[in-house]
Amino acid sequence: MIKISKIIATVCGIGFINKGGGTVASVAYCIVWFLLPEFSFVAQILLIILLLISGVWSATEVEKMWGKDNYRIVIDEVAGMMIALLCIPGKIKYVLAALVLFRLFDILKPLGIQKMESLPAGCGVMADDVLAGIYSLVILHLAIAIKLF
Repeated sequence: MIKISKIIATVCGIGFINKGGGTVASVAYCIVWFLLPEFSFVAQILLIILLLISGVWSATEVEKMWGKDNYRIVIDEVAGMMIALLCIPGKIKYVLAALVLFRLFDILKPLGIQKMESLPAGCGVMADDVLAGIYSLVILHLAIAIKLF
């Protein structure tokens, strides 16, 4: 089970990139998002829930070996990007905006995002990126609704 948890937590090894693994994982998901067929809202929510459950489990497992919220754990960035891209039109400008917003929220950790990291084990690993993804999603949907770009 340890090997499976490492594969999930590092998103097939992306987390082993020394610097910028979170950004690489976020970009990788954006590419996958473009390649996948468009899913219904319900299917997207179910995929997010599945990823969150597997992310919390795998992060909890690998934290036992690597320590609290180790840089190698990047499944949380994928979860955050999944949320940020929820029901976003398939245009590159929106995907790039989601990526920039998410990474800014994830790195700067404003508006209670940093506080989420204090949750125990894998929940804390995942929760800050979930909130960063939610903030990104809301801002992006508002920008699209008011035709900001």
